[in-house]
Amino acid sequence: MIAHFERRPAENLEILRSTAARLTERAFTPPRRRGRDRQATVSAQGYERPALAGSGTIACGLAATSSAGSKTLLLARSDASAWRAEEQAHSLCAKVDEGDPGNLRVTTDPADLAECDLVIEAIIEQEDAKAKLLSDLAESAPDADLATTTSSLSVAGLGQRIGHPERTFGLHPFNPVVRMELIELCLPDGLRDGVAARIRGWCESLGKTVVEVPDEPGFVVNKLLFPYLFDAVRLLERTGMKPEEIDRCMTLGAGYPMGPLALLDLVGIDVGAAIGEALYADTGEDRHRPPGRLETLLGEGKLGRKSGAGFYDYG
Repeated sequence: MIAHFERRPAENLEILRSTAARLTERAFTPPRRRGRDRQATVSAQGYERPALAGSGTIACGLAATSSAGSKTLLLARSDASAWRAEEQAHSLCAKVDEGDPGNLRVTTDPADLAECDLVIEAIIEQEDAKAKLLSDLAESAPDADLATTTSSLSVAGLGQRIGHPERTFGLHPFNPVVRMELIELCLPDGLRDGVAARIRGWCESLGKTVVEVPDEPGFVVNKLLFPYLFDAVRLLERTGMKPEEIDRCMTLGAGYPMGPLALLDLVGIDVGAAIGEALYADTGEDRHRPPGRLETLLGEGKLGRKSGAGFYDYG
């Protein structure tokens, strides 16, 4: 059910790419707990009224996954994005064991979050935008624990910036959320009592495996992944090999489900460059610096799959 906006004709999905959300697609569906078990666990752990703020792939994936165990709100910023988010989230419910579209409510009114006990920000990886939204969410849901899906920004820094470090932590899922098992949790010092136990219990009730990670850019997955991706780009630049040749070597020779250049196209060239810049600013290591080819593609407006062209042509 959609609240506080008028339906409009469906438009092409505009996908907000979360930093690490484009890492890979898995060829299997991980085990998930039955919906009734999830509901019991969520109630026991304290999150009975979760909400997602965002209308992109990660927000919709988390909302669909949460729908199997509890009523879940999804906050969109506009009527058009709310309509698209409802379509996407409902579609994803079919891929979740006991996913229930009837448990999803999409709204454009932040006041609807007033009684929520968990609110997860899941928008574009840009510090000012995330800080502004988190600050607004803290006001709209005064009692809620607050999570950010960042993987390249300081979680403690965001908490300090919005004035609520005791409520703010990092929750970094992977795309596609309904199939990927891992969630990186970043729990800064100074969180109020019970946050760690509540969020661990909630994630596990969704059938996810939780790994607590340090509060540094890239956490674990992106910090290890992007030097590999960038090395593939530099190999392309240095040798003149074709993208499909490099990718074929890694899928057939190393057993990876997707080659590094196809993966960068999936992540988004702009997102990949932004992650690299954040990692390089933190470490000063050349392996984290985005290769020149990414800048060239950006200049040409080739952002990967979402724009129709990147290392590959998707037209």
